[in-house]
Order: sequence, then structure tokens, then C-alpha cells
Amino acid sequence: MPFQFGIHLDAELRRLVGDVDVRVPEPVLRELEGLADSERHARTALRLAGAYPPIEGHGSPDDALLELATSRAGIVVTNDAALLARLRQARVPVIFLRSRNHLVVEGL
Repeated sequence: MPFQFGIHLDAELRRLVGDVDVRVPEPVLRELEGLADSERHARTALRLAGAYPPIEGHGSPDDALLELATSRAGIVVTNDAALLARLRQARVPVIFLRSRNHLVVEGL
């Protein structure tokens, strides 16, 4: 979403939740690496993800995000509808795109 809609991720996160420690689960990095050869947005997302420290995670990218967020009281940034539904059901705070121009936080 940062590239497609011109969202400055760090600035929006600071606006919503202050200074945060952003981490990218290793399964998410592996998924982006696999998609980077064929998808332009995945290549750009992989470069952006490289700006943040990785964190060990297990299972699928979605499973790793859910497990890490619940075990560490984290917030997940995503616009994936299926993942958002799982996170909401688990009462994990989420940040997602609204009106194609800003991020909102839900569940804090």
C-alpha cells in the first residue's frame, strides 16, 4: 500500500501509535522473495521490508503474523481481507488503509 497509494508508512505509524519497533516476520520476507521475480510491488515491498529488522516466525506468513502479534501484544499492518478477519477474531490490533489515502488503527 505505501507504493500503490503513496502512503509514507513510518509517518503514518507515528501519527497513529507514536514511535514503534517495526519488525518483519521471516516468513513474510520469504514470501516476498518468492514473489519478487514476477511482481513489481513485491520487489518494492521487499526493499521496504529490508529497512526493518526481521523477527523469527513460524508457519505461513499469516500464521506467523498472528502468532507474533498475540504473543508479543503487537499490532499488524495489513490490507489483506482474510488476514484482517483472522486478526480481528483473535482481537489483535490492526492498522489498515482507509479511503486510499491514510491508515487507521482498530482494536487498541
